[in-house]
Amino acid sequence: MSKINLIGIDTAKHVFHLVGIDERGHYVYRRKLSRQKLLPTLAQREPCTVVMEACAVSHHWARSIGRLGHLARLIAPQHVKPYRRGQKNDYRDAEAIVAAALAPGTHFVGIKSIEQQAEQALHRVRSRLLSQRNAAANGLRGLLAEYGQAFPRGLKALRSGALAFVERGEAATLGLVELVGDVLAEIEQLQRRLAVYEQQIEQRVRQDPVSSRLREELSGVGHLNASALRVKAADARDFANGRNFAAYLGLCPGHRGTGGKVTVGGLRPGHDPYLRQLLIHGARAVLLHLGDKQDAQSRWLRGIVERRGFNIACVALAHKNARQAWAILARAEAA
Repeated sequence: MSKINLIGIDTAKHVFHLVGIDERGHYVYRRKLSRQKLLPTLAQREPCTVVMEACAVSHHWARSIGRLGHLARLIAPQHVKPYRRGQKNDYRDAEAIVAAALAPGTHFVGIKSIEQQAEQALHRVRSRLLSQRNAAANGLRGLLAEYGQAFPRGLKALRSGALAFVERGEAATLGLVELVGDVLAEIEQLQRRLAVYEQQIEQRVRQDPVSSRLREELSGVGHLNASALRVKAADARDFANGRNFAAYLGLCPGHRGTGGKVTVGGLRPGHDPYLRQLLIHGARAVLLHLGDKQDAQSRWLRGIVERRGFNIACVALAHKNARQAWAILARAEAA
C-alpha cells in the first residue's frame, strides 16, 4: 500500500468511517472502525494528517489523535458540505472532508484544551438553567394574568406580587396556593443554582491573568464576558485580525456583492449567539450609565447615540470590545 498522507474521518457516536489518500491524491485507504478500535488502528499508522469535521466531540478525538504523533485538523461543517459528491453516505462524507482539507484557502478550527472545554461547560449549563428560570417566571406571569394580575419587570416584583395574590385569599378559593408556591420555589431553586455556577466562573476568571485583564481593561466586560471570550477560540491567532474575530461572533454587518457592487446589510447570526448576547448586554449597561462622562469613549458613544440610536451604539461598543479582546488574547498567546 502507498504511504498515506492524509486521512479523513467521518465521526459518529459508535462507528467511524476513514478514507485516506497518498501523495498523488489517490484514495488508497478505506476502513470502517468501531469506537474502541479507532485509536489503536491509527496508532499503527505512520504519522500523517488526520482531518475531521468540528463538532461536539471532535476536540476530544483531535487531542487523542495528536498524542499518537499525527497532525490533527478540524474543519467547520459548513465548509465541508459543498465538497460532498453524489448521494450522502458516511464514506462520501469522509471523502468530502479530504477534499475540503486540500482546497486552497481552507480555514481550520483550533483544537480546544480540556480546560477550555471544562470552563465552557459551566457557561452551557448556566445558559440552560437561565432559560428554565425565565420559562418558569414567564409561565407564572401568564397564569396569574388570567386572573387579572400584572406585575412589573423583574423576579422581585413577580415574587412579591404572586405572594400578595396568595395572601388575599382568592388563590385559596381557586386552589392555586400550592401551585403558585411550587413555581416560586422552582424559580428560587434555579436562581440558587445559577448563583453557584456564576461564582465558579468568577473564581476561574480571578485565577486566570488573561481573563482578569479582559475584565479590567474593557468597558462592559464582566466575569461572564471575560470567561466566555477566553474559552471561545482555542487560539485567537487563528483569526487574522480583530475584525475577523468580531465577524465570527456576529458583530459585523453582512454583505452581498456581485458585478463590483456590494450591498451592506444588517447583522448576521454569528457562531456563538450566547457570547454575542453577553457582549451586547454588557455594552447596554455601559450606555445606561453613560451620564455626562467626558472621556473619549463616552463622547464617542454619545455621538453614536445621537446619530444612530441607542441599540446601534450598544452593538458598536460590543464590536469594539470584541476587537480589543482579540488583541489582548493574541498577544497573551504569542508570549
